[in-house]
Amino acid sequence: MNLDEVALLDGVAQAELVRRGEVTPRELIDAAIERIERLNPRLGAVIHPTFDRARKEAEAGPVDGPFAGIPFLLKDAGGEQAGEYSMLGMAALKKIGARAKEDSAIATFARDGGLIALGRTNTPELALLPTTEPEAFGPARNPWNLDHSPGGSSGGAAAAVASGLVPVAHGSDGGGSIRGPASKCGLVGLKPTRGRTSLGPGRGEHWSSLSTHLVLSRTVRDTATALDCLSRAFPGDPYHALSRPALQGSYADLLSRAPETLRIGYVAEAPRELENHPDVSRAIDAMASTLESLGHVVEFTNLALLDEIEPTLAYVRIVAANVARSLDRVGAQIGSPLGPDDVERLSWALAERGREIPVVQHLADIEFIHRFGRDMARFQTEQGFDLLLTATQPLPPARIGEITSTPDEPLRAFVRAGPYGAFTLPFNLTGQPGISIPAGFTTGEDPGFPAGLPIGAQLVAPIGREDLLIQVAGQVEQERNWAAQRPPIFG
Repeated sequence: MNLDEVALLDGVAQAELVRRGEVTPRELIDAAIERIERLNPRLGAVIHPTFDRARKEAEAGPVDGPFAGIPFLLKDAGGEQAGEYSMLGMAALKKIGARAKEDSAIATFARDGGLIALGRTNTPELALLPTTEPEAFGPARNPWNLDHSPGGSSGGAAAAVASGLVPVAHGSDGGGSIRGPASKCGLVGLKPTRGRTSLGPGRGEHWSSLSTHLVLSRTVRDTATALDCLSRAFPGDPYHALSRPALQGSYADLLSRAPETLRIGYVAEAPRELENHPDVSRAIDAMASTLESLGHVVEFTNLALLDEIEPTLAYVRIVAANVARSLDRVGAQIGSPLGPDDVERLSWALAERGREIPVVQHLADIEFIHRFGRDMARFQTEQGFDLLLTATQPLPPARIGEITSTPDEPLRAFVRAGPYGAFTLPFNLTGQPGISIPAGFTTGEDPGFPAGLPIGAQLVAPIGREDLLIQVAGQVEQERNWAAQRPPIFG
């Protein structure tokens, strides 16, 4: 079996080869390791290899699960494996060689599904930004154009999947950190419903319930299959039961049948003072036309809730409070409190703001996001929209170095990051599932964004309706066959 050709296949197809005995897990793992060793020095995607462990797992015997024996990567935030490095993109944890004490639920459930982790992927410090340029590990780069970012905070994962290092990689999303990198790298990225996947055993929630986990992939069926593997409860999970309306069969099975005609509300304009880049507008208009050609009803809508500033302010306060708590937690892990020289400027500035937030304000912000979620649900119900369509991000991938802070402006990176979350972070507040799918590429008419940079479209469903997202994304994929498109740096 030609392993270079195998690398072109998605994870489900590779697993089928394993089950048929046409390739072994060890052969897949060795081929993926060779790709990482050859391409990663240019990409900066993988920062903690676990190759020896992966080889042993591949040799351990028969592999069960829908991803039997498939190479996989875990993000260096939230996908801990006992005994392996776990550093959250932080120099302070890198300095002490921090390692996880227990397996995360995500790592456990991925392994149960047959996935074999080869290491951990690059992420910005504390997963804070829509770019991946931690001072401790250097930038991850976009395989479509190395001068541009693959996004964040799951940027290393996106770069790894887009370049063919692995077919599937773990990501997390607290404001767009799966969907944004998927958009920037021409991938499929699903943020599940709040509580669909577990943050156990260490946590019941992260970022006060804003963050959730799944994967980035090249195909909808890999994402659907990953959802089948990872949407399991860990004992004590606080939200899981609320996220699960009855589903007949598996998410992967849904791809064999088309949904009924859906009404889709198209939010064509960026909120507030922002504007979609012309290339983004063209790509999302084309996506709307594709959805219409598939038989769905697409109607322009003005989603005024996105124009409100208070959701963003509440989001920033919630994140700042959680950053302060994160620094306290890391300080306890190290054995001494962290100071401003131990973390990046942005992390320290956010933590200082977080410590100034009264407890009653934080509780008010939690109450606000729940009310915001009810308002969004009411809008969709009253308007009769099954799904919403937006750009994933108003802008194409930024250049490396654009979303950074300076000594004089420690919050500059967060301010510059703002536009990239305009369409994504509201649905972290509401807890709704959203998926980014490839929608097109930049034309090169704007010298700031050379031709060939990916652009994503976002579809958003009501709470618990990942089934609709998977079915519609699968329809579009059959129409557009985006998995056949390869970046200049691939495999």
